[in-house]
Amino acid sequence: MTDVVPVRNALISVSNKLGLVDFALALQTAGVTLFSTGGTRKHLEDAGIAVEDIANYTGFPEMLDGRVKTLHPKVFGGILARRDKPDHMDAIAEHDIEQFDLVVVNLYPFEATISRAGVTTAEAIEQIDIGGPSLVRAAAKNSSHVAIATCAEHYSAIVDEIQTHGGTCSTLRRTLAWEAFDHCSRYDRAIADYLRGESVRGDFPPVITQTFRRKAVLRYGENPHQRAALYANEISTSANLVNAMQLSGKELSYNNLLDLDSALGIVRGFAQPAASVMKHNNPCGAATGQSLASAVEKAMAGDPLSAFGSVLGLNRTVDLATAELLCQPGLFIEAIVAPDFEASAVGLLTTKPKWRDNVRLMKVGRLEDPMPPLAQRYISGGILVQDADRQAAVPLQWKTVTAETVEDEVWDDIYFAWEMVKHVKSNAIVLASDTSLVGVGAGQMSRVDSVEIAIEKAGERSTGSVLASDAFFPFPDSIPMAAEAGVIAIVQPGGSRKDQDVIDACNDHGIPMVFTGRRHFKH
Repeated sequence: MTDVVPVRNALISVSNKLGLVDFALALQTAGVTLFSTGGTRKHLEDAGIAVEDIANYTGFPEMLDGRVKTLHPKVFGGILARRDKPDHMDAIAEHDIEQFDLVVVNLYPFEATISRAGVTTAEAIEQIDIGGPSLVRAAAKNSSHVAIATCAEHYSAIVDEIQTHGGTCSTLRRTLAWEAFDHCSRYDRAIADYLRGESVRGDFPPVITQTFRRKAVLRYGENPHQRAALYANEISTSANLVNAMQLSGKELSYNNLLDLDSALGIVRGFAQPAASVMKHNNPCGAATGQSLASAVEKAMAGDPLSAFGSVLGLNRTVDLATAELLCQPGLFIEAIVAPDFEASAVGLLTTKPKWRDNVRLMKVGRLEDPMPPLAQRYISGGILVQDADRQAAVPLQWKTVTAETVEDEVWDDIYFAWEMVKHVKSNAIVLASDTSLVGVGAGQMSRVDSVEIAIEKAGERSTGSVLASDAFFPFPDSIPMAAEAGVIAIVQPGGSRKDQDVIDACNDHGIPMVFTGRRHFKH
């Protein structure tokens, strides 16, 4: 192969030494001379591998606590020299500079350092690599003649090419080069984000640069004619679908992922055992209970017809009792997301029901991990960024505005309904009873229509239920419908010019109404 570059000299300087000894041994066996620095050199020598000390080669010692060790013309000249330019080759020969055909560098663990609790700014600053990115960029720039490895995942491909072809090929070197620049870009962005956060806390950043790595190509998007892929945010620390472990079932679809993410978002807001049932990215059922099984039973009863082919979100480990409930005849579940699954539950869910081969079981781990504070939406030409709507409700700040007061036993349903309505598309109306969802009116252009749909969905269960509205009632026209359906309390933000008319309508029908002072639009 005419594009093969033999590897005679390799410069190795890494922070993460995973797989390094085996890689270095393979290079040494292939006749490659290894040059290295400080800790990396000692690590290799301790494994019995012969290594040239870079300080001996340059004639200049490491200094400033290791801040300066590879920043030298005899290093960078050997990396940047173009082998196809005679004047370059004459220059490095004149100055006794070795050619480096392979550079193996990964950077100081800056992101791991700043993720530690209690890390100081000074500690973070010391993990800003200077020589490493310079070496990576130099080797990547000269990829026509030099291969650059920035992680252990690159080692095997390099060794395979050396053993097969006697050196590295241009296709591999070009791939390694763009991955190297991508690596440096993400590293610099992490540093910039950290330093900005240290100086400008609480503000929206003037620049947002995010890196997502493709994790999977999906069968299709929302519809079969749309292509789709899943990308992972590599620095995300919260329990999430992208990093979840799939225990069983078919490949997740684009729509599965959207529904499971929404289902998880609902249940993680409750301290008690909770279950949510999602269909087309709206909850058709949700509940809390004394046990996970009781919560699931109540949630599935919210809208049994819509629940067929739904996905479930659970905030507790799925136990055998819950699995037995879900395996009852007549149910069909597409996917379940939960912190964990007992082995007995997995066995039952994947063997007993008719859909056993299809159900996707997604284990996300503990839900106590922090969620991202900002929510983003793509629009044509850019993105919209806002604070995520996940602030905890503060019932002590709520105000009963009617002459009729709320009975003590109704407050649990009021709180539950208010927590649920923020997860329903606007205009949103929910009816709740016994801390479970019994009726939903979602995504209507008129709030009156949403009230009608929620009442129709609830049927007889609307009697004794609590009604929650994500935004204020602009007119009192929905109140008579709610009263006729048997609603016993209403919770809404308030703030309309017609508030008094709405309050008067509630007083006329003997329905207590609570103002929360906070709106929950979800467009």
